[in-house]
Amino acid sequence: MPNYFYTAKSLDGQTKTGNMAAKNLHELAASLKDEGMVLIKAVDQAEKHKKNINFSLPFLSGVSSVEKIMMVKNLQVMTVAGLSLVRSVDILIEQTKSKKLKSVLTEVKDKINKGDSLSSALSLYPNIFSQFFLSMIKVGEESGTMEDVLRVLSLQLEKEHKLKSKIQGAMIYPCIILIVLILVGIIIATVVLPSLNTFFMSLNAEVPFYTKMVIGAGQFSTKYWPVLIIVPLGLALLLWAVLRTPWGKKSKDAILLKLPIFSTLVKMNNCAVLIRSLSSLIASGVPFTRSLEVTSETVGNYYFKKALSESLEKIKKGERLSKTLVPYKNIFPFGAIEMIEVGEETGKTATILKELAEFYEEETIAATEKMSAAIEPILIVIMGVGVGFFAFSIIQPMYSSLSAIQ
Repeated sequence: MPNYFYTAKSLDGQTKTGNMAAKNLHELAASLKDEGMVLIKAVDQAEKHKKNINFSLPFLSGVSSVEKIMMVKNLQVMTVAGLSLVRSVDILIEQTKSKKLKSVLTEVKDKINKGDSLSSALSLYPNIFSQFFLSMIKVGEESGTMEDVLRVLSLQLEKEHKLKSKIQGAMIYPCIILIVLILVGIIIATVVLPSLNTFFMSLNAEVPFYTKMVIGAGQFSTKYWPVLIIVPLGLALLLWAVLRTPWGKKSKDAILLKLPIFSTLVKMNNCAVLIRSLSSLIASGVPFTRSLEVTSETVGNYYFKKALSESLEKIKKGERLSKTLVPYKNIFPFGAIEMIEVGEETGKTATILKELAEFYEEETIAATEKMSAAIEPILIVIMGVGVGFFAFSIIQPMYSSLSAIQ
């Protein structure tokens, strides 16, 4: 039976959105009519998800996290000032520099003018606004605490952005070293050695095997360079497509959780996102079970999603979160489940989760910086060995050439 996301109006003009299962639109309209509501719009969730499937890369979505943070902060200020929602969105459209976000907000304003709620209008752009983002906005609308919810949401987005920026910043230097090493190798193999090879051959100088190997690789690269571009690009696209499949994502997440160096970082990062999202939702007044549902969609790792979704079923039967997570303690950092249990016993779950999230965010940043610091000398050694190999590939034949001249 199809599950519809609907927008309806009551006789007194109030707008209501939600999900309801029905055989068709006529049955949905009849069910809402029995509740004193008039159906305005309905979207089949299955069809909606099909339309939302796309192959755009995350970094090409067009709206950065900084722009979304500024949008939420400005919206909070205007909410405190008492501006109407339509006027607030108008100002946001004028303020934003992103063409993509400007276009989206213009369409959102049109939807609001037609009677849609803000959360309903934003839900049409899942590539920009996450399920967590939409759930927080919806909570603010339903509870009348939009100001507080926007404050919590902006803090959450700032924390996520800071964590990602720290991780990316720590990995920039190692990536630069790798790129430089690859470029040096390409230049020597395709430009330097082929030119010297002609000189070596004219003198009948003995050329070592490793030099011949590098020269051969350079000649192949010069002659068949389209293959060297098309094949890696094709393999990269194939890998990207495979990783987007359920099997590929599951395999990738399993490998990351078992890698000796990266497993700890992956566990702490996912745990920090999970706990921060859960803390923010609970603090905003979202029911605990609904908070878990949203959080399970927020975390990126398949096994963390599975742990939360399976725990949710047990929690609905009366079990505690800490008890339901025990079977998955191998994917959670040490102490996480124990601290959640303390929060449940003391009745301060939201507070404990907030402090725990900050702890794991700091630990994730520290672990990333340590890993970067450990990788840097290794890469420098690799770069030195690589440069030495290429230098020796040139110097050795040159000595042979001098001997031939003498």
